[in-house]
Amino acid sequence: MKKNYHTLRLILGDQLNINHSWFKTTDDSVLYVLMEVRSETDYTWHHIQKVTAFFAAMENFYVELKKKHHNVTYIKLDDPNNENSFTGNCSYLIKKYNIQNFEYQYPDEYRVDKELSDFCNKLEIRHKSFDTEHFYTEREELGNFFRDKKGMLMESFYREMRKKHNILIKGSEPEGGQWNFDTQNRKKIPKNHNTLTPYIFSNDVTIQYKRITEAKIKTIGKIDPERLIWPISREQSLELLNYFTNNCLIFFGTFQDAMQKSEWSLYHSRLSFSLNTKMISPQEVIEAVLKAWRDNPDTISLNQTEGFVRQILGWREYMRGVYWLKMPEFENLNFFNHKNSLPRWYWTGETKMNCLKQSIKQSLDYAYAHHIQRLMITGNFALLAGINPNDVDAWYLGIYIDAIQWVEITNTRGMSQYADGGTIATKPYTASANYIHKMSNYCDNCFYNYKEKTAENACPFNSLYWNFHDRNREKLENNPRLAMVYRLWDKMDPKEKSALLEKAHYYLNEIESL
Repeated sequence: MKKNYHTLRLILGDQLNINHSWFKTTDDSVLYVLMEVRSETDYTWHHIQKVTAFFAAMENFYVELKKKHHNVTYIKLDDPNNENSFTGNCSYLIKKYNIQNFEYQYPDEYRVDKELSDFCNKLEIRHKSFDTEHFYTEREELGNFFRDKKGMLMESFYREMRKKHNILIKGSEPEGGQWNFDTQNRKKIPKNHNTLTPYIFSNDVTIQYKRITEAKIKTIGKIDPERLIWPISREQSLELLNYFTNNCLIFFGTFQDAMQKSEWSLYHSRLSFSLNTKMISPQEVIEAVLKAWRDNPDTISLNQTEGFVRQILGWREYMRGVYWLKMPEFENLNFFNHKNSLPRWYWTGETKMNCLKQSIKQSLDYAYAHHIQRLMITGNFALLAGINPNDVDAWYLGIYIDAIQWVEITNTRGMSQYADGGTIATKPYTASANYIHKMSNYCDNCFYNYKEKTAENACPFNSLYWNFHDRNREKLENNPRLAMVYRLWDKMDPKEKSALLEKAHYYLNEIESL
């Protein structure tokens, strides 16, 4: 005889938090559901490692719930009854099990939040939504904090979070006498420095991979389905966290902006997928880092620790707050009215520019690049080249394993592309080849010469940099942080300026062959 349940609880693929209050007790009248749906796999092209990792992590969470004696069903991609949407499958289960009450946790994406909210408004049964119990902040907290303030400077919000949660605070002052040690965290990897071998996993995801390929889901990137390198359970996530605090934290801050050929991980934690799926929480990550620093003050310096805390407590919470404050209008902002198409080599890495080749091929191989590769290589080029932010968003959202819109679009359309006109960043994050050479060894043996500006083999970043600032002068020249840029531009010989603009226009016309 078919069993009926009183309550259906939906768990999304990025809500794998076993410590959520939902799971503290068992209730035989409650049915939990996880599902693989085409509405999530098909709204953009995802990296194959991203899709398989999500599915594998969801299945592991399903098994964990079963072991804790919860009633749970898992709808797979190839299930003949799969309606391939959250609401379609929930409607099916509500009818099948005579459900009287529907519950879900707040989605982190506006798109899904609206879908579930609209669904509940049409339901004839009781319904309720719950906090995910994951973030340090609530959705509206950032908006409330900045309500009566001029601008939305992340540093101000970060300091407030430090004080509120008593993190790296001594008495009423910041540890070390200053809030931010960013000036100590901009070092290039020394020539004879031996970096760590990345700590990776070898997860067999052939079953999930088979479901994805048989469903003919269009994906990008590479995968070895017998050896997926990413953590797909809470246990593995904690294992990676432990490796980071014991081995990488000692150099994390110092080299967090560095880039190195054939080194895709360096000292980064690579915990973003675990965090964004909620297999681990930002609180336990920060607590582990603080404990490692306190236990090893002679080897782990404060700048390493503060640099990491700022990324989690500062940027991550700040970006989420901006997302919920500014959506849905945010996803259509285009301050510079950029309309150019993303070069096709963003999907292959087949470019003569070594920095872009390294960063893109790494992204295709590992579904990962660290924040400076994303911001100052792929993002910087797209901004200088006037690429449509819609194209840039789609690329970032698809290619990275940790990309969920709430954190992707704020970093991409906001910080990287300045399409919001300065809500997030105080100036566009642009740089010429000199910065790339300063922070990496990508310029070594590159087809282009980073020192040249208008020569035949001149690095495209140089002329594109000046062309960008020239064509957007009306919108940018009154920005105090760009005053020096425009003073330098105005002092240039007119012939040099003309040559730079001519070179930039040539490169933009030949962008597919760069």
